[in-house]
Amino acid sequence: MDFNYFKNNISKILKTPVGGLDAQFKLAPKIRLKYIKEKIEAKNPKKASVLVLFYPNKNGETCFLLTLRASYNGTHSDQISFPGGKFDETDVNLQHTALRETYEEVGIQIEDVTIFKQMTEAYIPPSNFLVTPYLGFLDFSPTFTKNYEVKEIINVPLKELLNDASISSTTLSTSYAENIEVPCFIFSDIIVWGATAMMLNEIKELLKIL
Repeated sequence: MDFNYFKNNISKILKTPVGGLDAQFKLAPKIRLKYIKEKIEAKNPKKASVLVLFYPNKNGETCFLLTLRASYNGTHSDQISFPGGKFDETDVNLQHTALRETYEEVGIQIEDVTIFKQMTEAYIPPSNFLVTPYLGFLDFSPTFTKNYEVKEIINVPLKELLNDASISSTTLSTSYAENIEVPCFIFSDIIVWGATAMMLNEIKELLKIL
């Protein structure tokens, strides 16, 4: 998708309602519970946010950013995710958290990003995080500088997300189950599942209007 076309239709995206949990849970593992708001609040989850960053590649094609997390002793080690992280007391709000974490993880200056929409919160039971995704864009093709938290930068053409053939399933072991089949997105040889896939499916359904 041409980036100028994408940017020129942001006003249309803004007017379109998000799909919410119904859209997210189409890409959720069957074992995953659809937590109601009251149950999530009772767990007093940690607040976090991520940035779904759109930008043109060198050919003017719209892409978005995913990262492969570095290996560490934790729940989300070696997983595909958006840049982002836990809300810090010094952050103005969760939007600032997403922008700050993106700068720290991949070197994108906060002032270069235009945030244009907030998506539905996604609850992550294994780590007890409630994550708010924000959609934003850059007007230029970026050069990313990854920090120690990021093993790999993944540039995904938006047309791959919008292609229904990118939705598949895979068998894997998680922090809460062994050898289970989970729905996923496959972009080239990259498999995206779990909370990131759930958030991506809500974005996919939103952007069908383009």
